[in-house]
Amino acid sequence: MSSGAQPSHPNVTPKTQPDLTLTGTLDREATHRLCEEARSLLRARDDADTLVCDVADVGPPVLSAIDTLARLQLTARRAGGRIRVRNPAPALRELLHLVGLPIEIEMDRQAEQREPPGRVQEAVEARDPPL
Repeated sequence: MSSGAQPSHPNVTPKTQPDLTLTGTLDREATHRLCEEARSLLRARDDADTLVCDVADVGPPVLSAIDTLARLQLTARRAGGRIRVRNPAPALRELLHLVGLPIEIEMDRQAEQREPPGRVQEAVEARDPPL
Protein backbone atom coordinates (compact mmCIF):
# COMPACT_ATOMS: atom_id res chain seq x y z
CA MET A 1 0.00 0.00 0.00
CA SER A 2 1.23 3.44 -0.79
CA SER A 3 0.90 6.11 1.85
CA GLY A 4 0.69 8.82 -0.81
CA ALA A 5 -2.48 10.42 -2.07
CA GLN A 6 -4.75 7.98 -3.83
CA PRO A 7 -7.11 8.75 -6.71
CA SER A 8 -10.42 10.03 -5.50
CA HIS A 9 -13.49 7.80 -5.58
CA PRO A 10 -16.25 9.35 -7.75
CA ASN A 11 -18.75 9.37 -4.86
CA VAL A 12 -16.38 10.89 -2.32
CA THR A 13 -14.79 14.30 -2.56
CA PRO A 14 -12.69 16.09 0.07
CA LYS A 15 -15.70 18.29 0.85
CA THR A 16 -17.89 15.28 1.67
CA GLN A 17 -18.72 15.00 5.35
CA PRO A 18 -17.15 11.94 6.95
CA ASP A 19 -19.45 9.00 7.61
CA LEU A 20 -17.63 8.03 10.79
CA THR A 21 -15.46 10.15 13.05
CA LEU A 22 -12.99 8.27 15.20
CA THR A 23 -11.69 10.10 18.27
CA GLY A 24 -9.59 9.39 21.31
CA THR A 25 -8.18 6.01 22.20
CA LEU A 26 -9.98 3.19 20.44
CA ASP A 27 -10.82 0.20 22.61
CA ARG A 28 -12.85 -2.98 22.01
CA GLU A 29 -16.16 -1.37 22.91
CA ALA A 30 -15.57 1.56 20.55
CA THR A 31 -14.47 -0.82 17.80
CA HIS A 32 -17.62 -2.92 18.15
CA ARG A 33 -19.84 0.19 18.09
CA LEU A 34 -18.05 1.61 15.03
CA CYS A 35 -18.33 -1.68 13.13
CA GLU A 36 -22.08 -1.86 13.86
CA GLU A 37 -22.47 1.73 12.69
CA ALA A 38 -20.46 1.04 9.52
CA ARG A 39 -22.57 -2.03 8.75
CA SER A 40 -25.79 -0.03 9.19
CA LEU A 41 -24.53 2.83 7.02
CA LEU A 42 -23.53 0.52 4.17
CA ARG A 43 -26.83 -1.39 4.30
CA ALA A 44 -28.76 1.89 4.08
CA ARG A 45 -26.92 3.04 0.94
CA ASP A 46 -27.79 2.21 -2.63
CA ASP A 47 -24.99 3.81 -4.63
CA ALA A 48 -22.00 4.66 -2.41
CA ASP A 49 -19.76 1.83 -1.33
CA THR A 50 -17.06 3.85 0.45
CA LEU A 51 -17.26 4.99 4.05
CA VAL A 52 -15.11 7.99 4.86
CA CYS A 53 -13.62 7.74 8.35
CA ASP A 54 -12.10 10.90 9.79
CA VAL A 55 -9.21 9.85 12.02
CA ALA A 56 -7.66 13.27 12.68
CA ASP A 57 -8.50 13.10 16.39
CA VAL A 58 -7.50 9.50 17.07
CA GLY A 59 -5.23 9.14 20.07
CA PRO A 60 -1.68 7.87 19.81
CA PRO A 61 -1.18 5.48 16.88
CA VAL A 62 -1.10 2.21 18.76
CA LEU A 63 -2.06 -1.21 17.54
CA SER A 64 -5.61 -0.78 18.89
CA ALA A 65 -6.16 1.96 16.28
CA ILE A 66 -4.83 -0.36 13.56
CA ASP A 67 -7.05 -3.16 14.88
CA THR A 68 -10.09 -0.87 14.74
CA LEU A 69 -9.34 0.21 11.16
CA ALA A 70 -8.72 -3.40 10.08
CA ARG A 71 -12.03 -4.50 11.62
CA LEU A 72 -13.85 -1.58 9.98
CA GLN A 73 -12.34 -2.53 6.62
CA LEU A 74 -13.38 -6.16 7.09
CA THR A 75 -16.90 -5.13 8.11
CA ALA A 76 -17.18 -2.84 5.09
CA ARG A 77 -15.93 -5.53 2.70
CA ARG A 78 -18.41 -8.05 4.07
CA ALA A 79 -21.16 -5.50 3.40
CA GLY A 80 -19.87 -4.89 -0.16
CA GLY A 81 -17.96 -1.69 0.53
CA ARG A 82 -14.67 -0.32 1.80
CA ILE A 83 -13.37 2.45 4.02
CA ARG A 84 -11.19 5.45 3.35
CA VAL A 85 -9.40 7.21 6.20
CA ARG A 86 -9.21 10.98 6.17
CA ASN A 87 -6.51 13.10 7.80
CA PRO A 88 -4.44 10.50 9.65
CA ALA A 89 -1.53 11.82 11.68
CA PRO A 90 1.85 11.12 10.08
CA ALA A 91 2.63 8.46 12.69
CA LEU A 92 -0.67 6.66 12.03
CA ARG A 93 -0.07 6.85 8.27
CA GLU A 94 3.36 5.32 8.73
CA LEU A 95 2.00 2.56 10.98
CA LEU A 96 -0.70 1.74 8.40
CA HIS A 97 2.03 1.52 5.78
CA LEU A 98 4.25 -0.68 7.97
CA VAL A 99 1.53 -3.23 8.72
CA GLY A 100 0.42 -3.26 5.08
CA LEU A 101 -3.27 -2.64 5.72
CA PRO A 102 -4.89 -1.95 2.31
CA ILE A 103 -6.84 1.17 3.23
CA GLU A 104 -7.11 4.28 1.08
CA ILE A 105 -5.87 7.48 2.67
CA GLU A 106 -7.29 10.90 1.92
CA MET A 107 -5.63 14.10 3.05
CA ASP A 108 -7.26 17.54 3.13
CA ARG A 109 -5.35 19.90 0.93
CA GLN A 110 -3.59 22.47 3.06
CA ALA A 111 -2.10 25.67 1.70
CA GLU A 112 1.66 25.35 1.67
CA GLN A 113 3.38 27.74 4.05
CA ARG A 114 6.37 29.44 2.48
CA GLU A 115 8.87 32.08 3.42
CA PRO A 116 8.13 35.56 2.07
CA PRO A 117 9.95 36.30 -1.22
CA GLY A 118 13.49 37.54 -0.84
CA ARG A 119 14.00 36.02 2.60
CA VAL A 120 15.16 32.58 1.49
CA GLN A 121 18.76 32.23 0.43
CA GLU A 122 19.86 29.08 -1.34
CA ALA A 123 23.43 27.90 -1.15
CA VAL A 124 25.19 26.97 -4.36
CA GLU A 125 27.21 23.79 -4.29
CA ALA A 126 30.45 23.67 -6.24
CA ARG A 127 29.36 20.48 -8.02
CA ASP A 128 26.02 21.95 -9.18
CA PRO A 129 25.85 22.27 -12.98
CA PRO A 130 25.37 25.80 -14.37
CA LEU A 131 21.87 26.77 -15.45
